[in-house]
Amino acid sequence: MNAKPRLLSKAIRTVLRWQLVATAALTLLAGLLTGGHGALSAALGGAVSLCAGCASGMAAAKGIKGDTQSAGGILVGALRAEGVKIGLMVILVGTVLTIYKDVVVVAFLGTFMATATIFSMAFFVREN
Repeated sequence: MNAKPRLLSKAIRTVLRWQLVATAALTLLAGLLTGGHGALSAALGGAVSLCAGCASGMAAAKGIKGDTQSAGGILVGALRAEGVKIGLMVILVGTVLTIYKDVVVVAFLGTFMATATIFSMAFFVREN
């Protein structure tokens, strides 16, 4: 069987799926409570976290593809992935808050923080 290896690990894929479900639920809740702008704000908050998490997972996977690495090499790869995630989050949050004038900040930041917290749960997902 000639199967290609997946770019993202099972843990990252699982956590991204959890983030997507949480974003959908919080978007519905924000839409019911605050209307269309609240729903869009919540969706954007989740999208920021999803994009940053996906980019972080790809940066981590890129670092793993080499030969057997030292502990220092693995640490550098993890720090690079975390830097990508945080940098992208800062850029995307700033972009949304600057461009979308009708953003409902509570819905946006609440969904963003909830989904960003969910990403940290990747540590608890087993590969088997």
